Amino acid sequence: MKNRRIFLLLACSTILFVACRKDTNDNDLDLDYVSASDNARAEDAFTDLFNQVEKSMDENGLREACDPVVTFDTIAEPHSMTLDFGTVDCTAQNGRQRRGRIHVTWTGRYRDPGTVITMTPDEYFVNGNQVQGTKTVTNLGPNDEGNLQFHVVVDGSLTAGDGSWTATHQAQRTRTWIQGADTPGILDDVYLITGSGSGTNRNGVNYTVNITSPLRVELSCPFITAGSVDITPENRPTRTINYGNGSCDGTITITVNGHTFTVTIG
Repeated sequence: MKNRRIFLLLACSTILFVACRKDTNDNDLDLDYVSASDNARAEDAFTDLFNQVEKSMDENGLREACDPVVTFDTIAEPHSMTLDFGTVDCTAQNGRQRRGRIHVTWTGRYRDPGTVITMTPDEYFVNGNQVQGTKTVTNLGPNDEGNLQFHVVVDGSLTAGDGSWTATHQAQRTRTWIQGADTPGILDDVYLITGSGSGTNRNGVNYTVNITSPLRVELSCPFITAGSVDITPENRPTRTINYGNGSCDGTITITVNGHTFTVTIG
């Protein structure tokens, strides 16, 4: 049971945009939300890395047909783990397809201040898109309210399976464990996420990211349930992603120049 909480941080949604804008021209570039879409896809894919690690380490987790083969090395320092989903797409219960491997190292227990957890995808694909780069999580210890905080750094990219586009993604996040830390189960765990980031969308446009209202992640829900994020493409107006008011409904909105687009999360 000592590894039960090593990798628990957050569970997040699978963000699939089922309604997309067509290619834009000079007249509607200010309404284009490709940067917001690509950032959400990339952030979700890197969140999925940690979701799979946490799920594989949770001894009481429900098993499903798309669970990876997990191997450990707890003798070497740092300890390591590999999650292997195989070379053929496997479809999870929520419809997400995965293949490839996630390599993980950790220097201590999840709750111990100073513990560093590093995740590296290896020929890892989510819904046909290749995830590359690293995600590092460092335990910062408790804040003034006694809640554990984690510093999360992502430096990676998301590439279409056919190689037709690549979007880069960099993020610096602070995740605060505000509920459920004192209970053995995971479904009552709640995190608040703050921070910033940057990236380049599939069309080569650079953008910055700023979480303007903390994102609320509840492990009982597959989606982010509240919060907002500003995405500002280079030389373009800010796009605001709103994740809702706390309902686990799988719907977000993207607003730019007074126009709002509804996006379905699946």
